[in-house]
Amino acid sequence: MSTVRFDLPEVDEFTRPYWAAAAEGRLLLRRCTACTRAHHYPREFCPYCWAGEDRVVWEPASGDAVLYTWSVIHRNDLPPFGTRVPYVAAVVDLAEGPRMMTEIVDCADAQLRIGMVLRVAFRAEPAAGLAVPVFRPADTP
Repeated sequence: MSTVRFDLPEVDEFTRPYWAAAAEGRLLLRRCTACTRAHHYPREFCPYCWAGEDRVVWEPASGDAVLYTWSVIHRNDLPPFGTRVPYVAAVVDLAEGPRMMTEIVDCADAQLRIGMVLRVAFRAEPAAGLAVPVFRPADTP
């Protein structure tokens, strides 16, 4: 019997391009061709001008971001988070404009600062055939 995991997405036909790109180490955003604004999380319509799916396209993101806010999680009973505590849940401002919920990795809690420059990385989830975007300090090799 497999354990339910609460840290992996339910990939569907719409989000498949996003997760396929992540598995290749690329971050995608959606951009509206009507109002030109980028948004994240991926939606089939523009959340700013309500343009329909025929006006919203996938585009590569730079992977650059700055830390907006974070919280160090010390307890989480949902599998598999309990085995990963403590971890840093965060919101980052992507260079393209949208905010994204994510996890900060490869950084001591005491080093975190609002406005810290970050770079996307990808946590491989081989059993699910996925990679999940996370962020680390930009100066981390």
